[in-house]
Amino acid sequence: MKNYLPQKKQNNYDLFDVFDDFFKPMFFEESRDLRTDIKESDDSYELELEMPGYAKDEIKISLENGYLTVNAEKHKKEDGKKYLRREISESTSRSYYVGTDVKREQIKAKFENGMLLLTVPKAAPKSVGGDNFIEIE
Repeated sequence: MKNYLPQKKQNNYDLFDVFDDFFKPMFFEESRDLRTDIKESDDSYELELEMPGYAKDEIKISLENGYLTVNAEKHKKEDGKKYLRREISESTSRSYYVGTDVKREQIKAKFENGMLLLTVPKAAPKSVGGDNFIEIE
């Protein structure tokens, strides 16, 4: 009789592994990354992040060392029950490199209908003086 369990789980068989193997492809995404559309205009970038199920107060946005990071975290309230597995509590995070010239005050954020809209200004092009170039003869 052929064993249908995945090879990696044969030694550590668990009832919940069978559940995961069967239902995961139908109901769960492998990646919890925030799906993002990025649009470019003349003076800024607009990021649209899908964040269904999150409330505005569960989302934190930070800017550090040129990386704009969006964190979202939600937890179910404790109800005193003994859980064998708990997956409803969720957190996710994603970072975008926006450059070190962008300041926190310049970034605009708006949250509505499960979408986080971020507007990040483009950095002004740096002028390069003639002293930085080597003349070709």
